[in-house]
Amino acid sequence: MNEEKWFRSWQAYALATVFHETGQLFSPVKEGFSKSDAWRKQNLRYYPWYGRGFVQLTWQANYEKAGKAIGVDLLSNPDAALSVDNSVKILIWGMETGAFTGRALHHYLKANDGVIGHFIMCRYIINGSDKARQIAEYAVKFQDALKKAGA
Repeated sequence: MNEEKWFRSWQAYALATVFHETGQLFSPVKEGFSKSDAWRKQNLRYYPWYGRGFVQLTWQANYEKAGKAIGVDLLSNPDAALSVDNSVKILIWGMETGAFTGRALHHYLKANDGVIGHFIMCRYIINGSDKARQIAEYAVKFQDALKKAGA
């Protein structure tokens, strides 16, 4: 992981993803964060490996892979994915390596600035095309803000 060498476009897309996946809270959350654990157990087929963190890590195999990648035992403590530090590491690892879906940032963004079409395609890194345009629009706004800030 080389989070210090990310293009501005990568940073913008990561911020847009976190904004969306956390319900605009910018805080690691549990999937269905307004719901109870009983609801998760009854409604999520991958319980107890439901979404947690900035990117909503799901499924036991993904918790195992992510835990090994960041050096944390997420299998015995899946809620450890909710710490800001771990959640950031999982986000960076997954988006850089393509660990979530086989697609990574470098497949779509190869320069400091991305365009809406590139950001739309980036959604395949996390979750197919679900809400791709909406998240891409966030990414453009974050990219503009980062640029204005000199990042």
